[in-house]
Amino acid sequence: MFSKQTAIAIGGVILIVCCIIFLSVSSKHPKATGGVEGVPVSFISPFQKMVTGSIRFVRDIWNHYFFLASTARENEQLRKALKQSIEDNFKCSETELSNQRLRKFINFQKTKTGQVIAAEVIGKDPSPWFHAVIIDKGEDDGIIQGLPVVNSEGIIGQVMAATSSYAKVLLMTDRNSAVDSLVQRSRARGITKGTSGDQCLLQYVLRKNDVRVGDTVISSGLDSVYPKGLRIGHVSRIIRRNAGIFQDVEVTPYVDFEKLEEVLVVLNSNGNGLDKK
Repeated sequence: MFSKQTAIAIGGVILIVCCIIFLSVSSKHPKATGGVEGVPVSFISPFQKMVTGSIRFVRDIWNHYFFLASTARENEQLRKALKQSIEDNFKCSETELSNQRLRKFINFQKTKTGQVIAAEVIGKDPSPWFHAVIIDKGEDDGIIQGLPVVNSEGIIGQVMAATSSYAKVLLMTDRNSAVDSLVQRSRARGITKGTSGDQCLLQYVLRKNDVRVGDTVISSGLDSVYPKGLRIGHVSRIIRRNAGIFQDVEVTPYVDFEKLEEVLVVLNSNGNGLDKK
């Protein structure tokens, strides 16, 4: 015995076949069907509507699929174009910053007497005992131990060792560094020493000398290392003890040692090459 669902399916197929046959006969012999032309049409219309709706549904899904696929490809192209634009903008910004630094270097070189060579900072000394950086110029370029290193902001340090292609620069903030210095306004003299931190100390300044917060400290040229008149930093704090003939002066360097990228090595310094009084 057939199941109920099977019987319904078979019956539906038979009805559809009969309707098709009826429509075929009526189209060839209109009079043979009398007034019942509308019966098979009204019967089969729901099926036609269902088939047409299914076709439209499938067509819409198909069109939407291609539309979404095209949109996805377009979005991917736009993302790539945006990424490239960001990279190009970054390169332009970096070039502009580099040009600004180079312009400062050029202006600085116009104010000096003596030969300098530009070098790029390529690393930091990993030793915990020194505040030092590595530059990409060495003995082959005329760099030897003891030469001063500067940039447009002021004193950076001194060459402590050199190989054929590289050199190590001891930064002014290192404890082993010292610069014979002057307070630019009052001409008070002292020795600027590093603290292995971000600050320096201007030591051996007589208590009677006039020193104020904000004063600019420059190199005196008397140590026969750094040319006279190079900026060191500004006075940020004054330490006057209850006893003693000296006052200690805290100096904040003008050079940002965390952002060093290019430096100038003074090749023929004699301690009095620059005077910016």
